[in-house]
Amino acid sequence: MEYFLILISAIFVNNIVLAQYLGQCPYLGCSKEKGVSLGMGGAVIFVMVIATPLTWLIQEYVLLPLDLGYLQTIMFILVIASLVQLVEMFLKKSVPPLYNALGIFLPLITTNCAVLGVAILVQRKEFDLGLSIFYSFASGLGFLLALVLLAAIRERLEVTHLPKSMQGVPAALVMAGIMSLSFMAFKGMIS
Repeated sequence: MEYFLILISAIFVNNIVLAQYLGQCPYLGCSKEKGVSLGMGGAVIFVMVIATPLTWLIQEYVLLPLDLGYLQTIMFILVIASLVQLVEMFLKKSVPPLYNALGIFLPLITTNCAVLGVAILVQRKEFDLGLSIFYSFASGLGFLLALVLLAAIRERLEVTHLPKSMQGVPAALVMAGIMSLSFMAFKGMIS
């Protein structure tokens, strides 16, 4: 039951993008096409699921025993940056069209505060290793859901008539705000 509650909470109630407002740069930057948003969401899920257990182990077996908690952010960013480099090399060799479509946003996963936020949140919530991995996966799914939904809306907005001042980024920001408000309806389900 605990895993189910974490799944629902991370995807809908406390969505990393729409409720906690982390990861806005790739959220807005990679949400122009559904294909690109799926690729970015998959890359973020992969980095989150691999980075979270590594950072959890570093926290539990290096930083806390040596009383180096003040190095948490630096260590976590180093782990995330290394993983992003691996993902970037893999995509460049295996899926060049996706690599080219993600462009500058792929290296930005390194500084994606959603990935770092999940790594820090599992420490704050004092999850064990299993729950940490599951929470990171569920948070990644929430990120992917938000990204794909906004991409679908933005694709639809491209073929509708909007005033010139609302085309592009302004419409995306308005839609992101409306999506965030709609996800607030889930707040009463789980704390």
